[in-house]
Amino acid sequence: MNKVAKVTLYFWIMKILATTLGETAGDFLSMSLGLGYYVGFAVTISILAIALFSQIKADRYRPALYWTAIIATTTAGTEVSDLIDRSLGLGYAVGSLLLVSGLLGALTFWYYRDRDLSVYPIFKKDGETMYWLAIVFSNSLGTAFGDFLTDNMGLSYIQGSLITASIIGLVIALHYWTQLNDILLFWVAFIFTRPFGATFGDFLTKPIDHGGLAMSRGYASIAAFLLLVIVLVFSLRNKTGDRPSMSKQNKL
Repeated sequence: MNKVAKVTLYFWIMKILATTLGETAGDFLSMSLGLGYYVGFAVTISILAIALFSQIKADRYRPALYWTAIIATTTAGTEVSDLIDRSLGLGYAVGSLLLVSGLLGALTFWYYRDRDLSVYPIFKKDGETMYWLAIVFSNSLGTAFGDFLTDNMGLSYIQGSLITASIIGLVIALHYWTQLNDILLFWVAFIFTRPFGATFGDFLTKPIDHGGLAMSRGYASIAAFLLLVIVLVFSLRNKTGDRPSMSKQNKL
C-alpha cells in the first residue's frame, strides 16, 4: 500500500505549520532548555531515527505517523543548520552549499536506483527511504537558507518570509502555466516552504528589538502543533482534500 501523503493544498499548509513547529521546538531544545547545539542535535536525531523507523516499518500511510516524521525532520533540520553555523563555524552560506550537495546526491542515487523520483504514491521501502533522506536534506537546507537571509543578509523576519513566499508563488505559477516537471517543482517548493515557516517561527519567538514578537518558544510550539492537528483533522474529514494541488505527476 501507499506509504506517503498525497500532495494537496492541505499538504502544503501542514508542511508550513510543521516547519514553524520544527523551528520553535528546535530552538526550545537547544536554547530555552539550555541543552546546546550538540546535545540538541543528538536528541533530535534520536527522535528522528525513531520516527522514521516507525514510518518506514508501517504497512500503509498513517497520517499521524507520517506528519510526526515530517515534524521530526524539520526539528532536526533546525539543529543541523545551527550546528553547522554556530558550533562548526562554517556559516550558513557554506552550510547551504553542503546541504545542496547532499540533496542532489540523494536524488541522483534515488533516480539511479529506481529511474523514477515520483513523490506519490510510494510503495517500496527502499524508495521511501530515499524519499525521507531527501526530505531531511531539504528541510535542513531550507533552514540554513532562511537563517542566511536574516542573519547574513540582515533582512527582517517579515522580509525573509516575503522573499520565500515570492519564490513559492513563482513555483505555483510555473506549475499551472508551464510544462516544467512537477517533481522538480515539488522539491523546490518543499525546500522553500521550510524557510517560510521557519522565519514565521522566528518572528513569533525572537526579541522585539530583533524584529520578533518575543513569544515563549514553548507556547509558540504548542500553538503551531494545535494548528497542525486542526488542519490535519479537517483534511481527513474533508473529501476535497483528496484533489491534488499538483495534478501532473511528471516523471524524471
